[in-house]
Amino acid sequence: MTNKSVFLDDDLHAYLVAHGPTPDAVVAELMAETRRVLPKRAGMQVAPEQAAFLELFAKLVGARYAVEVGTFTGLSSIALARGMGPEGRLLCCDVSEEYTAIARRYWARAGLADRIELRLAPALDTLRALPAEPHIDLAFIDADKTGYPAYWAELVPRLRPGGVILLDNVLWDGRVLDPTEPDDHAIVAVNDQILGDDRVESVMIPLADGLTIARKK
Repeated sequence: MTNKSVFLDDDLHAYLVAHGPTPDAVVAELMAETRRVLPKRAGMQVAPEQAAFLELFAKLVGARYAVEVGTFTGLSSIALARGMGPEGRLLCCDVSEEYTAIARRYWARAGLADRIELRLAPALDTLRALPAEPHIDLAFIDADKTGYPAYWAELVPRLRPGGVILLDNVLWDGRVLDPTEPDDHAIVAVNDQILGDDRVESVMIPLADGLTIARKK
């Protein structure tokens, strides 16, 4: 099988970002603050090209109700909420008051505070409290890796037919090929779980650290 995926060095990545949408002042300042205030955690923020993808994707699927598992400082939630438009509603699941306090400020600055609900609690508790019937248009998982298989199990039954779930970090910096740590094994497990799940059709793409897109049949 021919490998046609392009390895992105820093220069090629900069070229890619330069040919996407330019972050507005709110997003640019959020990314800068995250790097400044949380330098050791800033890598948890989605890549700028991934944020642009999430916003466009939410528009393309016409999502009106979305769930995000793992919010951090709010870049992905801003993208999703903007993509859904004024009628959209986003439920964010996180456990960190410190990180999401930054997100709240930027949601307000972006004029999105009325579209986003934050629940500070273990995500599994939040997901299990949601209505059991299919009602979610779009879900995005980017949280603790050991929780991925359980988050998948809770979200897929709640997706409407044609609804989509996105999972970040599915290539896990290559560690899926030689897993040693619990996070590594969890990503391998959820990747295999998705591959064998006949409720969905899915594709894994090499965006940022790997992104799986799964559509419920």
